Formats: sequence, C-alpha cells, structure tokens
Amino acid sequence: MSIATPTSAVTPGSGARSAITPLLEIRGLKVEFSTQRDSVTAVDGIDLTLMPGQTLAIVGESGSGKSTLAHSIINLLPGTGAITAGSILFDGQDLTTISEKELQGIRGRDIGFVPQDPMSNLNPVWSVGFQVEESVRANGVAVGRKEIRAKAIEVLRKAGLDDADARMRQFPHQFSGGMRQRVLIGMALSASPKLLIADEPTSALDVTVQRTILDYLDSLTRDSGTAVVLITHDLGLAAERAEQLVVMYRGKVVEAGPSLEILRNPLHPYTQRLVAAAPSLASRRLTAAAKGVESTLTSPVVAVPATAAAFDLAAIADRPRAGIAENTALQNNALADNAIVVDGLTKVYSIRGRGFKTVPFTAVDNVSFSIARGTTMALVGESGSGKSTVAKMLLGLEKLTSGRIEIDGADTGELSPKELFNLRRRMQPVFQDPYGSLDPLRNIENTIAEPLDTHRVGTKAERRKRVYELLDQVSLPRAIATRYPNELSGGQRQRVAVARALALKPAIVILDEAVSALDVLVQAQILQLLHELQTELSLTYLFITHDLAVVRVIADNVAVMNKGRIVEAATTSEVFENPKQEYTKRLLDAIPGANIRLGA
Repeated sequence: MSIATPTSAVTPGSGARSAITPLLEIRGLKVEFSTQRDSVTAVDGIDLTLMPGQTLAIVGESGSGKSTLAHSIINLLPGTGAITAGSILFDGQDLTTISEKELQGIRGRDIGFVPQDPMSNLNPVWSVGFQVEESVRANGVAVGRKEIRAKAIEVLRKAGLDDADARMRQFPHQFSGGMRQRVLIGMALSASPKLLIADEPTSALDVTVQRTILDYLDSLTRDSGTAVVLITHDLGLAAERAEQLVVMYRGKVVEAGPSLEILRNPLHPYTQRLVAAAPSLASRRLTAAAKGVESTLTSPVVAVPATAAAFDLAAIADRPRAGIAENTALQNNALADNAIVVDGLTKVYSIRGRGFKTVPFTAVDNVSFSIARGTTMALVGESGSGKSTVAKMLLGLEKLTSGRIEIDGADTGELSPKELFNLRRRMQPVFQDPYGSLDPLRNIENTIAEPLDTHRVGTKAERRKRVYELLDQVSLPRAIATRYPNELSGGQRQRVAVARALALKPAIVILDEAVSALDVLVQAQILQLLHELQTELSLTYLFITHDLAVVRVIADNVAVMNKGRIVEAATTSEVFENPKQEYTKRLLDAIPGANIRLGA
C-alpha cells in the first residue's frame, strides 16, 4: 500500500512538497531474520513514499515491524536481519545496492537517526559533551576545537537541555532517561539532515520537553525541507504532528493516508482497536466493574472518591519546611493506614565541576507524601525533576541524604539486612529502562523466575508454571520463554519487566515509567491488569510517569514534582480539572493531541 503523494511543487529550501521527486521511496520491501530452524518475516512487502518536508508517522503494536522498517532504511538491522526483497530509494539512490562505505557517508549527514533506547546508546565512560562533539565532528558540521564545542553546546540547548555548558562535563549515568534521549535527538539533528528517522523519540520525554523537541522538528521541516519518519505509539502525537500515517500489523501496512482522517475515521478493525485503546484526558479512573479495553478507557464510570491520603498530600505540599517529627504527626493524624510514608526526603549528589572540584546538586528537596494502602499515587513532572530518584531511595538503591521512609509502619533506615531482604519480597520495582534492566545472558523464563529463585519460592515446576501464568497476564506467548532480551522489541521487554515484578505477588509495586515503552493496546492491557490485581490483592502503587493521560486512567492521587520539590498534590480529578499551579497547567497544556478527537 502506498501513501498518496501531494501534488504541489517544491522550491529549494522552502519545505514545500514535490510531486516530481520523492525523497524516500520504498517498494516491495521484505526483511527476514534467520533462526536455527527457518526464517521469520518481520517486514512483508512494504510500499511507501515520503516527500521533502513531509512528516510520516508509523504506528502499530510492539513487534509489528515498525522499528525493523526504520533500521532497514539505513541498514542497521540487528542480528541476522537482512533485506531479502524490494528497494529503498533515497534522493534517487537505491540504498540496498550501495557499499557500506557509501552508506556511512549518508548516515548522520543526510539521514539522521534517533534510536529507541536512550540508555544504551551513549557510552558510559565518555562525558556527554565529548560524545556530542564527536558527532558534530564526524558529520562535518563544524571544524576547529572552539567551533565544535560551541556547536555542541548549541545542539544540547536546542534539544531543550538547561545549563548545556555545565551538562557537557557530566556522564550519561548522571542524566535521567529523558535527558539522555534529548542528547540523542540533538546529535541526530546536528547536521540538519534531509531525512530524520525517529524511533520513539519522545517516549522517554515529559510533555513540555516533548513539545520543545517536536516544535524544533517542525521548524526543520518548515525551514529546511527535512522530512521526518516518526515511529510512535502515541496516537495523539501522530495526529498533532504528522501529515501522513501508516498503520502496521504483523509486518504489513493495513491502513495508510492522512493522519487526522485515519484517526478520526479508522476503517481497518486493527486501527479501530488502536484508537479505542488510546488513553486521553477524557478518560476516567479504572473501576472494579470495568470490563475490556473500550469500556475502561472511553465509557463513563463512577468517580473514585477522594481519600484521606489526598488531603494529606495537599497539606504537606503546601506547608513550609518542617521537621520530621512535625510532618509525621500531621500524616499520622490524617491517615493511620499508610503503606508508604515519605517524610522530608532529600538527596544531594556531588557532581563534577571544573578540574577536580565537585559541586553539590540537590535532586530531591524535602519531599513528603504518603500513600494509603490499596491506592495508587502518581508522581509526575518533567525529566530531571527527581521522580526516579525518589523511587530509587524507596527501593534502597540510593542512600538518603536526610529524611525518613516508612514502609508498613517500619522505618527502613532502622531495618537489619535480613529485614530489608524480606521487605523487598513485598515491594517490587518496574524500572524505566527495559533494555538495561533485563540481564542479556538470562532467557525470559529465568528472568521472570529470578525473584522466585532469590526468595526460594516453590519448586522448579511450580516456578515454571508461575512464569507461564505471568506471560499470559502480560499478553506474551509462552514460546517466548526460551528467548533472550535481544530477541524482543522494547515493548515486549517492558512486559517481561512487569511480569517479573508481579512474580512474588508483592504488596507494593513501584513503577518507574512502566508503560512508556508500550503501544496503546498492550498499555491498556497492562493498566487493566494492574488495576485488577490492585482490586483483588489490595496492592499499593507508586506510579512514576510523564504520560498524564495514563495518570488519568490509573491514579487515585497525583503529586507534581518540579526541580526536586512537590509543588502540587491532590486527587487526580482535582489536579486535572482545577490545577492550582502554573507549572501543572503547563504540563496539561503540553499534552500532544489533547484537543484532537480520535475515533468516531
């Protein structure tokens, strides 16, 4: 299926479209991966046309072939992947027939690429500034040491990083996931390429930075004629930013055409399912009576009543700084049955300055909140606001600079190693990065069974049975149990991470961007699963996310973080319908496609 090409003429540098010379033409593309027994077709007979200055979004569920299609354009297919049929014409040149050396001259300079995984695509032993400078130098954007450095700082600043000069000296591990993604985006755009391939470029970004990056992409398209292939699972983003849309399912294109036309009036049953499953600001909290994706995400439901925890959050957020004892007294009076109480939590890092000097950086600044047992609190805010640092301190992965954490009434700072070990059985994490959080040397069965092995739960046969139950719950085929993480897509890896966290049936789950890498269908399934488990087992969730539409669906209460502090906290309905802080209003206004109606 081909995308209809526009008929207007193009003038050089205008960004207008041309009906005569497409920038990218893909015809009959077929990509296969060889296995020990046979081969698997990941992309099956794809046709599409992209004009200069045009933005094309490719959507579909995890494993549909979206990323494989993107990687095949610049011949960066992983493992045994190979193009077995078809052609890829870029600016009139067939990329499937040229040499690797010729292709290297095109990558980066003419075709920019933003990979899906911001965590593993930056070298951990080199500073961020050095890596950006290398990209600028390799693409011939600038010459001379001073000019290259100035360009690198400009690249980071345009990508939305504050204090770009100071950030140049830091290392990837000192950046949040969203900040790393911004670095990769800046590197890809440094040479102002003719074509930018962006594989989930904003999945790790908060909505305000997402808007900054997408506005920058729009300016490139408008001013220099750069075309964009945008691979995304965010239908609101596709509707708002892309002129054309391709829907992929099992390696094939099932629907293609103008984005708004398709998303407002989807014809193919698969596209209809995607649109029905997409969360939005019109969604309401999942309820125990909700059945199925469509009813939970689009139908009116009974509002969840405000809890005492919400009053507690609002009171603490509005209070001036106070001692631990004072805050604790307030919390205990407000609500006796808290699963989690965080009081005066502060984390100060020492970051590298000039020479051998270090300077203090406060990542979390006197944060206090509590979560009632059996409820969900969402912690939201921009990338770098301190959300993930709070999660790491709760899990004991980062030491507190000051403050106190109570889990089920026990001060974690006073627990013995054995008590901490037992606590971890009742409190499990789902980390932000599905690439770095899975051991590449363990197959999927052993990965999911790891918590069961560590805590010596059940026999080997019982553990295997539990693994299969979990694979069913997160909508993964049981055959995947013998595969390894590098054989899975990003969304599939995140589902494995969720399954592993649920293996021990914990009382508390801390989810750090747990659904950010998932397509809308699987996202809806995971959210429904989390809700059902919470209803059945009275689980407590701390849900860290930048996706405010998801917050609307899953959370009872919301705390908004900015620069290490909680600036607003209340029930989900209050925050969304009557935000008090200007910062919260900015977050809500920046949601892509918030005002675009999807579906009939």
